[in-house]
Amino acid sequence: MSDRVYAIGDVHGHLEQLQIAHRRIAIDAASSSGTSPVIHIGDLTDRGPNSRGVIQFLMDGMDAGADWLVVKGNHDRFFSNYMRTGEVTDARLRKDLNWLSPSMGGRDTLKSYGIEKRTLEGAAKFHARAKKAVPEAHVAFIEKMPLYHRLGDMIFVHAGIRPGFSMDTQDEDDLLWIRDEFLWRLESHEALIVHGHTPIDEPTHYGNRVNIDTGAGYGHELVPVVFEDGACFALTDDGRVPVEAH
Repeated sequence: MSDRVYAIGDVHGHLEQLQIAHRRIAIDAASSSGTSPVIHIGDLTDRGPNSRGVIQFLMDGMDAGADWLVVKGNHDRFFSNYMRTGEVTDARLRKDLNWLSPSMGGRDTLKSYGIEKRTLEGAAKFHARAKKAVPEAHVAFIEKMPLYHRLGDMIFVHAGIRPGFSMDTQDEDDLLWIRDEFLWRLESHEALIVHGHTPIDEPTHYGNRVNIDTGAGYGHELVPVVFEDGACFALTDDGRVPVEAH
């Protein structure tokens, strides 16, 4: 197992930001021999302009043999559930919202596949057009994403974990949606949790977890990180910047 691992936070349909993040990783990785895994912590889709391109970019890289892994985010599950069933709601979502609400970004994802809702178009017809436009391979790619990935003394997961429960007893909805019960936990977990889901200004190390969602879904920079020899660094255009635990 490599002692160096890279991680990328919530992409939200911003292909150019994802490509920049991977270029920074490639530059950093060139400083050592061998290869190191790159783990994406979910929310590939929604809000940004090119969810289709993001999914295809990752599929192409992994098909070519890149050591990349993607864990599932709640927005990714929204997308695949809609494609399979037409469902736009989720038990963890506010009752006044659904996946096609403007702030959720589902319509942006479908627009990247060339599908926009017509003024008088019913839900069933719109869904049928979407099913024809979205490649089955893209839906299958999302469905096959693991809910988390453990690597040494780190666990990579989209939203976080429910404290006090082992990973084999975690609930899928918590792994994709949890916030307060996890974010306010000060005690150590069974491993260092690397997560996204809750946007912050910069990658931040809280001692028991590292949040790497830097708000790309809201127009902010996607900042990849690297873990090596027990330390964490943000990757910028100027190289590594230490992310110290506090």
